Amino acid sequence: MNFQVYGARASRAFRVLWLLEEMELTYKHYPVSPHDKKLVKVSGQGRIPALVDDGQVITDSTAILNYLTDGYGQFTFPLASLERAHQDSLTQFILCEMDSCCWNAAKHSFVLPEKQRIKTLKATLKWEFNKVAEELCERINLDEYLMGTLMTVPDIILTHCLDWAERAKFDAIPLPLKNYQKRMHKRAAYKRVAQLD
Repeated sequence: MNFQVYGARASRAFRVLWLLEEMELTYKHYPVSPHDKKLVKVSGQGRIPALVDDGQVITDSTAILNYLTDGYGQFTFPLASLERAHQDSLTQFILCEMDSCCWNAAKHSFVLPEKQRIKTLKATLKWEFNKVAEELCERINLDEYLMGTLMTVPDIILTHCLDWAERAKFDAIPLPLKNYQKRMHKRAAYKRVAQLD
């Protein structure tokens, strides 16, 4: 199987690339920006990341991660299991409460037209992110992975959100999460993606 991944490494495409590396699947990477001509030819939405599998396009990083993990039975708990319900709950929590803070900070820093940006919003988003990070530390055991001994989809999303928050200078991330992030950075697959163009 030879997947095609569209999206620069410094975007949510990192999540998809990292999982593909973890799963040791073959892929071709196109490090394009949103609405790039090469991407629009494949996916009219022009959104990244996009995964092409057998001519079919899947967008949204979480949808892609779930497609791959469910399809190959790796880095996930089985559908309809109680563990999977908890895994999905963590995924949604991280997306709604952490990813959204990072994305809104980016939008109001450089994505939106300048007239549409609220410059004071970033301070509120930092506060919100850090409050949620503290809640997450209380909610789960961070000694290994979010779901215990198995690395799953929410681990990839959380690590990426922590990296994103660092780049955005969200500087009060709790120590247990910082230590978790450092452990995830040591994974060989993570390191390979971090070195991509």
